[in-house]
Amino acid sequence: MRVLVVGGGAIGMLSAQRLAEAGLEVHLLDQGPLGQESSWAGGGIVSPLYPWRYSPAVTALAHWSQDFYPALGERLRHETGIDPEVHVTGLYWLDLEDEAEALAWAAREKRPLEAVDIGSVHQAVPALGPGFSRALFMSGVANVRNPRLLASLRAALLRMPNVVLEESRAATGFVREGGRIVGVSTPSGDLRADRVVVAAGAWSGKLLATLGLELPVKPMKGQMILYKCAEDFLPRMVMADGRYAIPRRDGHILVGSTLEDVGFDKTPTEEALASLKASAEALLPALAGAEVVRHWAGLRPGSPEGIPYIGPVPSCEGLWLNCGHFRNGLVLAPASCQLFADLLLEREPIIDPAPYAPAGRIG
Repeated sequence: MRVLVVGGGAIGMLSAQRLAEAGLEVHLLDQGPLGQESSWAGGGIVSPLYPWRYSPAVTALAHWSQDFYPALGERLRHETGIDPEVHVTGLYWLDLEDEAEALAWAAREKRPLEAVDIGSVHQAVPALGPGFSRALFMSGVANVRNPRLLASLRAALLRMPNVVLEESRAATGFVREGGRIVGVSTPSGDLRADRVVVAAGAWSGKLLATLGLELPVKPMKGQMILYKCAEDFLPRMVMADGRYAIPRRDGHILVGSTLEDVGFDKTPTEEALASLKASAEALLPALAGAEVVRHWAGLRPGSPEGIPYIGPVPSCEGLWLNCGHFRNGLVLAPASCQLFADLLLEREPIIDPAPYAPAGRIG
Protein backbone atom coordinates (compact mmCIF):
# COMPACT_ATOMS: atom_id res chain seq x y z
CA MET A 1 0.00 0.00 0.00
CA ARG A 2 1.22 3.51 -0.84
CA VAL A 3 0.08 6.29 1.46
CA LEU A 4 0.31 10.02 0.79
CA VAL A 5 0.41 12.20 3.92
CA VAL A 6 -0.41 15.89 3.42
CA GLY A 7 1.13 18.00 6.19
CA GLY A 8 4.59 17.82 7.72
CA GLY A 9 4.07 18.89 11.32
CA ALA A 10 4.34 16.61 14.34
CA ILE A 11 1.10 14.83 13.43
CA GLY A 12 2.05 14.30 9.78
CA MET A 13 5.60 13.16 10.52
CA LEU A 14 4.62 10.79 13.34
CA SER A 15 1.81 9.38 11.18
CA ALA A 16 4.30 8.76 8.37
CA GLN A 17 6.75 7.12 10.76
CA ARG A 18 4.12 4.77 12.20
CA LEU A 19 2.97 3.67 8.73
CA ALA A 20 6.51 3.26 7.41
CA GLU A 21 7.45 1.12 10.41
CA ALA A 22 4.62 -1.21 9.37
CA GLY A 23 6.21 -1.57 5.94
CA LEU A 24 4.04 0.79 3.89
CA GLU A 25 5.41 3.11 1.20
CA VAL A 26 4.89 6.66 2.49
CA HIS A 27 5.09 9.95 0.60
CA LEU A 28 4.88 13.02 2.86
CA LEU A 29 4.55 16.54 1.47
CA ASP A 30 4.18 19.99 2.97
CA GLN A 31 3.55 23.41 1.49
CA GLY A 32 6.70 24.69 3.21
CA PRO A 33 9.65 23.29 5.16
CA LEU A 34 8.72 20.38 7.41
CA GLY A 35 7.80 21.21 10.99
CA GLN A 36 7.69 24.99 10.66
CA GLU A 37 4.07 25.79 11.49
CA SER A 38 1.97 25.16 14.63
CA SER A 39 4.16 22.30 15.88
CA TRP A 40 7.20 24.58 15.87
CA ALA A 41 5.44 27.63 17.30
CA GLY A 42 3.92 26.15 20.47
CA GLY A 43 5.36 25.82 23.94
CA GLY A 44 5.70 22.06 24.05
CA ILE A 45 4.03 21.34 27.41
CA VAL A 46 3.21 17.63 27.44
CA SER A 47 -0.19 18.26 29.02
CA PRO A 48 -3.32 20.19 28.11
CA LEU A 49 -3.05 23.57 29.84
CA TYR A 50 -6.06 22.80 32.05
CA PRO A 51 -6.54 19.03 31.60
CA TRP A 52 -9.63 18.81 33.81
CA ARG A 53 -11.54 21.17 31.49
CA TYR A 54 -11.40 18.79 28.52
CA SER A 55 -13.64 15.96 27.38
CA PRO A 56 -12.80 12.30 28.12
CA ALA A 57 -11.84 11.97 24.43
CA VAL A 58 -8.98 14.46 24.80
CA THR A 59 -8.02 13.04 28.20
CA ALA A 60 -7.66 9.51 26.82
CA LEU A 61 -5.22 10.64 24.12
CA ALA A 62 -3.32 12.90 26.51
CA HIS A 63 -2.74 10.21 29.13
CA TRP A 64 -1.44 7.71 26.57
CA SER A 65 0.90 10.29 25.04
CA GLN A 66 2.25 11.58 28.35
CA ASP A 67 3.29 8.09 29.35
CA PHE A 68 4.87 7.50 25.92
CA TYR A 69 6.89 10.71 25.49
CA PRO A 70 10.00 9.91 27.58
CA ALA A 71 10.63 6.71 25.57
CA LEU A 72 9.93 8.52 22.29
CA GLY A 73 12.41 11.26 23.13
CA GLU A 74 15.11 8.77 24.09
CA ARG A 75 14.54 6.67 20.98
CA LEU A 76 14.77 9.69 18.65
CA ARG A 77 17.92 10.91 20.39
CA HIS A 78 19.51 7.48 19.99
CA GLU A 79 18.47 7.08 16.33
CA THR A 80 19.26 10.58 15.06
CA GLY A 81 21.67 12.21 17.49
CA ILE A 82 19.16 15.06 17.94
CA ASP A 83 17.79 15.24 21.50
CA PRO A 84 14.15 16.44 21.65
CA GLU A 85 14.86 17.38 25.29
CA VAL A 86 11.86 15.87 27.05
CA HIS A 87 12.34 17.91 30.24
CA VAL A 88 10.39 16.73 33.30
CA THR A 89 9.83 19.71 35.61
CA GLY A 90 6.29 19.42 36.96
CA LEU A 91 3.78 22.26 36.66
CA TYR A 92 2.31 24.73 39.17
CA TRP A 93 -1.14 26.22 38.57
CA LEU A 94 -1.66 29.39 40.62
CA ASP A 95 -4.90 30.85 42.01
CA LEU A 96 -7.29 28.65 40.04
CA GLU A 97 -10.99 29.42 40.17
CA ASP A 98 -11.92 25.78 39.59
CA GLU A 99 -9.47 24.19 42.01
CA ALA A 100 -12.07 21.82 43.46
CA GLU A 101 -12.99 20.53 39.99
CA ALA A 102 -9.30 20.03 39.19
CA LEU A 103 -8.70 17.96 42.31
CA ALA A 104 -11.85 15.90 41.73
CA TRP A 105 -10.67 15.20 38.16
CA ALA A 106 -7.24 14.14 39.42
CA ALA A 107 -8.74 11.73 41.94
CA ARG A 108 -11.00 10.24 39.28
CA GLU A 109 -8.25 9.92 36.68
CA LYS A 110 -5.55 8.90 39.18
CA ARG A 111 -3.22 11.74 38.17
CA PRO A 112 -0.66 13.19 40.65
CA LEU A 113 -2.25 16.64 41.07
CA GLU A 114 -2.33 18.06 44.60
CA ALA A 115 -2.83 21.29 46.49
CA VAL A 116 0.41 22.69 47.91
CA ASP A 117 1.25 25.52 50.28
CA ILE A 118 2.16 28.73 48.48
CA GLY A 119 5.24 29.05 50.68
CA SER A 120 6.60 25.81 49.31
CA VAL A 121 6.06 27.11 45.78
CA HIS A 122 8.20 30.18 46.52
CA GLN A 123 10.88 27.87 47.94
CA ALA A 124 10.83 25.71 44.81
CA VAL A 125 10.60 28.71 42.45
CA PRO A 126 12.43 31.64 44.10
CA ALA A 127 11.84 33.86 41.06
CA LEU A 128 8.04 33.63 41.40
CA GLY A 129 6.28 36.94 41.90
CA PRO A 130 4.28 37.98 44.97
CA GLY A 131 0.52 38.15 45.23
CA PHE A 132 -0.37 34.49 44.64
CA SER A 133 -2.23 32.72 47.42
CA ARG A 134 -3.01 29.16 46.25
CA ALA A 135 -1.35 26.53 44.10
CA LEU A 136 -1.83 23.09 42.63
CA PHE A 137 1.15 21.02 41.52
CA MET A 138 1.39 18.04 39.18
CA SER A 139 4.67 16.18 39.26
CA GLY A 140 5.93 14.38 36.20
CA VAL A 141 4.68 16.94 33.69
CA ALA A 142 7.30 17.46 31.01
CA ASN A 143 7.93 19.90 28.22
CA VAL A 144 9.51 18.96 24.94
CA ARG A 145 11.71 21.32 22.92
CA ASN A 146 9.46 21.20 19.90
CA PRO A 147 11.87 22.53 17.23
CA ARG A 148 14.32 19.80 18.23
CA LEU A 149 11.55 17.17 18.30
CA LEU A 150 10.57 18.12 14.76
CA ALA A 151 14.17 18.10 13.57
CA SER A 152 14.69 14.64 15.06
CA LEU A 153 11.49 13.30 13.48
CA ARG A 154 12.57 14.64 10.08
CA ALA A 155 16.00 13.05 10.49
CA ALA A 156 14.41 9.73 11.49
CA LEU A 157 12.18 9.76 8.41
CA LEU A 158 15.12 10.55 6.11
CA ARG A 159 16.76 7.34 7.35
CA MET A 160 13.78 5.20 6.27
CA PRO A 161 14.10 3.78 2.72
CA ASN A 162 10.32 3.54 2.22
CA VAL A 163 9.66 7.23 2.97
CA VAL A 164 9.78 10.13 0.50
CA LEU A 165 9.76 13.67 1.91
CA GLU A 166 8.78 16.63 -0.25
CA GLU A 167 9.01 20.15 1.13
CA SER A 168 7.60 23.33 -0.39
CA ARG A 169 5.07 21.44 -2.50
CA ALA A 170 1.47 22.33 -1.70
CA ALA A 171 -1.56 20.10 -2.18
CA THR A 172 -4.18 22.28 -3.87
CA GLY A 173 -6.93 19.69 -4.30
CA PHE A 174 -7.66 15.99 -4.69
CA VAL A 175 -7.57 13.53 -7.56
CA ARG A 176 -10.81 11.51 -7.80
CA GLU A 177 -11.75 8.44 -9.76
CA GLY A 178 -15.45 7.78 -9.35
CA GLY A 179 -16.15 8.21 -5.67
CA ARG A 180 -12.60 7.35 -4.62
CA ILE A 181 -9.73 9.67 -3.70
CA VAL A 182 -6.60 8.44 -5.48
CA GLY A 183 -4.21 11.34 -4.93
CA VAL A 184 -3.71 15.09 -4.67
CA SER A 185 -3.11 17.82 -7.21
CA THR A 186 -0.16 20.19 -6.81
CA PRO A 187 1.15 23.09 -8.91
CA SER A 188 3.78 20.74 -10.34
CA GLY A 189 1.47 17.83 -11.13
CA ASP A 190 -0.63 15.14 -9.50
CA LEU A 191 0.58 12.67 -6.89
CA ARG A 192 -1.25 9.35 -6.61
CA ALA A 193 -1.58 6.86 -3.76
CA ASP A 194 -3.80 4.11 -2.38
CA ARG A 195 -4.67 6.25 0.64
CA VAL A 196 -4.49 10.01 1.17
CA VAL A 197 -4.14 11.38 4.71
CA VAL A 198 -4.90 15.01 5.57
CA ALA A 199 -2.74 16.10 8.52
CA ALA A 200 -2.45 19.72 7.42
CA GLY A 201 -3.20 21.44 10.71
CA ALA A 202 -4.97 24.79 10.37
CA TRP A 203 -5.08 24.34 6.57
CA SER A 204 -7.01 21.04 6.73
CA GLY A 205 -10.47 22.62 6.50
CA LYS A 206 -9.42 24.75 3.54
CA LEU A 207 -8.14 21.68 1.69
CA LEU A 208 -11.24 19.57 2.35
CA ALA A 209 -13.42 22.43 1.14
CA THR A 210 -12.16 21.66 -2.38
CA LEU A 211 -14.22 18.45 -2.11
CA GLY A 212 -17.28 20.33 -0.87
CA LEU A 213 -16.72 18.99 2.66
CA GLU A 214 -17.15 21.24 5.67
CA LEU A 215 -14.50 20.38 8.26
CA PRO A 216 -14.78 22.75 11.25
CA VAL A 217 -11.03 23.27 11.61
CA LYS A 218 -9.81 26.86 11.33
CA PRO A 219 -6.65 28.83 12.19
CA MET A 220 -6.40 30.30 15.70
CA LYS A 221 -3.40 32.58 16.10
CA GLY A 222 -1.14 32.30 19.11
CA GLN A 223 1.80 34.57 19.97
CA MET A 224 4.71 33.80 22.28
CA ILE A 225 7.92 35.39 23.54
CA LEU A 226 11.28 33.95 24.52
CA TYR A 227 13.78 35.07 27.17
CA LYS A 228 17.28 33.79 28.01
CA CYS A 229 18.13 33.42 31.69
CA ALA A 230 20.47 31.39 33.87
CA GLU A 231 19.95 27.65 33.61
CA ASP A 232 18.59 27.43 37.18
CA PHE A 233 16.34 30.51 36.95
CA LEU A 234 13.07 28.58 36.58
CA PRO A 235 13.14 24.95 37.81
CA ARG A 236 9.38 24.35 37.32
CA MET A 237 6.73 25.36 34.81
CA VAL A 238 4.28 27.91 36.24
CA MET A 239 0.88 29.05 35.03
CA ALA A 240 -1.60 31.75 36.10
CA ASP A 241 -4.50 33.55 34.41
CA GLY A 242 -4.15 31.48 31.25
CA ARG A 243 -0.48 32.36 30.71
CA TYR A 244 2.49 30.07 31.31
CA ALA A 245 6.27 30.16 31.63
CA ILE A 246 8.22 27.13 30.40
CA PRO A 247 11.92 26.53 31.18
CA ARG A 248 14.22 24.85 28.69
CA ARG A 249 17.32 23.07 29.98
CA ASP A 250 19.67 25.80 28.75
CA GLY A 251 17.88 28.67 30.51
CA HIS A 252 15.58 29.81 27.71
CA ILE A 253 12.14 30.71 29.08
CA LEU A 254 9.04 30.66 26.85
CA VAL A 255 6.03 32.74 27.85
CA GLY A 256 2.68 32.39 26.10
CA SER A 257 0.27 32.64 24.67
CA THR A 258 -2.48 34.63 23.01
CA LEU A 259 -5.58 33.14 21.38
CA GLU A 260 -6.79 35.18 18.39
CA ASP A 261 -9.36 34.45 15.68
CA VAL A 262 -7.84 36.45 12.79
CA GLY A 263 -7.69 33.94 9.95
CA PHE A 264 -4.34 33.02 8.44
CA ASP A 265 -2.52 36.16 9.66
CA LYS A 266 0.69 35.20 11.49
CA THR A 267 2.03 38.72 12.00
CA PRO A 268 3.35 39.34 15.54
CA THR A 269 1.80 42.47 17.08
CA GLU A 270 3.04 45.09 19.53
CA GLU A 271 -0.20 44.76 21.52
CA ALA A 272 0.41 41.03 22.08
CA LEU A 273 4.07 41.67 22.93
CA ALA A 274 3.08 44.14 25.66
CA SER A 275 0.45 41.76 27.04
CA LEU A 276 2.84 38.79 27.11
CA LYS A 277 5.58 40.85 28.77
CA ALA A 278 3.12 41.99 31.45
CA SER A 279 2.15 38.36 32.13
CA ALA A 280 5.80 37.31 32.21
CA GLU A 281 6.70 40.01 34.71
CA ALA A 282 3.70 39.23 36.93
CA LEU A 283 4.78 35.59 37.09
CA LEU A 284 8.53 36.23 37.26
CA PRO A 285 9.34 39.87 38.14
CA ALA A 286 13.05 39.48 37.32
CA LEU A 287 12.08 39.23 33.65
CA ALA A 288 11.32 42.97 33.72
CA GLY A 289 15.02 43.56 33.15
CA ALA A 290 15.51 40.75 30.67
CA GLU A 291 15.66 41.11 26.91
CA VAL A 292 13.00 39.44 24.77
CA VAL A 293 15.12 37.23 22.52
CA ARG A 294 12.30 36.45 20.12
CA HIS A 295 8.59 37.08 19.54
CA TRP A 296 6.57 35.00 17.07
CA ALA A 297 3.11 33.77 16.11
CA GLY A 298 1.71 30.46 14.90
CA LEU A 299 -1.66 29.13 13.75
CA ARG A 300 -3.32 26.41 15.80
CA PRO A 301 -5.84 24.09 14.10
CA GLY A 302 -8.93 25.16 16.04
CA SER A 303 -11.70 22.56 16.35
CA PRO A 304 -14.89 22.09 18.41
CA GLU A 305 -13.91 21.08 21.97
CA GLY A 306 -10.37 20.39 20.71
CA ILE A 307 -11.33 16.83 19.73
CA PRO A 308 -9.28 15.78 16.68
CA TYR A 309 -10.60 14.02 13.58
CA ILE A 310 -8.93 10.63 13.23
CA GLY A 311 -10.08 8.02 10.73
CA PRO A 312 -11.58 7.54 7.27
CA VAL A 313 -14.00 9.97 5.60
CA PRO A 314 -17.04 7.80 4.74
CA SER A 315 -18.16 9.84 1.74
CA CYS A 316 -14.72 9.76 0.08
CA GLU A 317 -13.20 6.29 -0.10
CA GLY A 318 -9.42 6.41 0.25
CA LEU A 319 -9.42 9.70 2.22
CA TRP A 320 -8.31 9.73 5.87
CA LEU A 321 -7.93 12.47 8.48
CA ASN A 322 -5.58 13.07 11.41
CA CYS A 323 -6.11 16.76 12.16
CA GLY A 324 -7.91 19.34 14.32
CA HIS A 325 -5.90 19.00 17.54
CA PHE A 326 -6.29 22.72 18.41
CA ARG A 327 -3.93 23.65 21.29
CA ASN A 328 -2.79 20.09 21.98
CA GLY A 329 -1.12 18.82 18.83
CA LEU A 330 2.22 18.01 20.48
CA VAL A 331 0.50 16.67 23.60
CA LEU A 332 -1.75 14.30 21.68
CA ALA A 333 0.51 13.44 18.74
CA PRO A 334 1.93 10.06 19.87
CA ALA A 335 -1.49 8.65 20.78
CA SER A 336 -3.28 10.21 17.79
CA CYS A 337 -0.76 8.80 15.33
CA GLN A 338 -0.74 5.36 16.95
CA LEU A 339 -4.55 5.27 16.86
CA PHE A 340 -4.56 6.47 13.25
CA ALA A 341 -2.07 3.79 12.20
CA ASP A 342 -4.05 1.11 14.06
CA LEU A 343 -7.19 2.06 12.15
CA LEU A 344 -5.60 2.30 8.72
CA LEU A 345 -3.74 -1.00 9.22
CA GLU A 346 -6.87 -2.64 10.67
CA ARG A 347 -5.21 -3.48 13.98
CA GLU A 348 -6.70 -3.45 17.47
CA PRO A 349 -6.83 0.29 18.37
CA ILE A 350 -5.06 1.54 21.49
CA ILE A 351 -8.24 3.33 22.65
CA ASP A 352 -11.87 3.51 21.54
CA PRO A 353 -11.76 5.35 18.18
CA ALA A 354 -15.43 6.37 18.14
CA PRO A 355 -15.11 9.93 19.58
CA TYR A 356 -12.62 10.92 16.88
CA ALA A 357 -14.31 9.38 13.84
CA PRO A 358 -15.01 11.89 11.03
CA ALA A 359 -18.34 10.14 10.33
CA GLY A 360 -21.14 12.37 11.56
CA ARG A 361 -18.77 15.20 12.49
CA ILE A 362 -18.10 16.81 9.09
CA GLY A 363 -20.55 18.21 6.57
